[in-house]
Amino acid sequence: MKKNYFNRALLLFNTFKNRKLTQDDLEVAEDKAKHLGAKTNEFSLLLDMVKDTFAGRYKMNKWNMSVIIATIAYVVSPIDAIPDLIPVLGWVDDASIVGYAIAKLADEIERYRKFKQLKSTELL
Repeated sequence: MKKNYFNRALLLFNTFKNRKLTQDDLEVAEDKAKHLGAKTNEFSLLLDMVKDTFAGRYKMNKWNMSVIIATIAYVVSPIDAIPDLIPVLGWVDDASIVGYAIAKLADEIERYRKFKQLKSTELL
């Protein structure tokens, strides 16, 4: 049963990958991050990556950016595999999608962490 929900979530994820994010979406995403359990910090990192890219401080390729945008759009959307109105279960599919994105973006995330570390040492 869990695999079926994950496959459905993946299909929805693919529909969101070309969506445009607004500042309101990012604020909603930050609010929803607290419901993602162990994936909260990873999702917050994706949000930071988007914000730094939008601000021109960090550059990444369009494919990786589309994966992050689709992930954020999926999490903030009321339309997903398990509606968020169902406490706990409603966030399981969101956490699964975040985990999927983190796995796909492992190299980009490592590059971003090095970028942040370099920026923080430059400020010292």
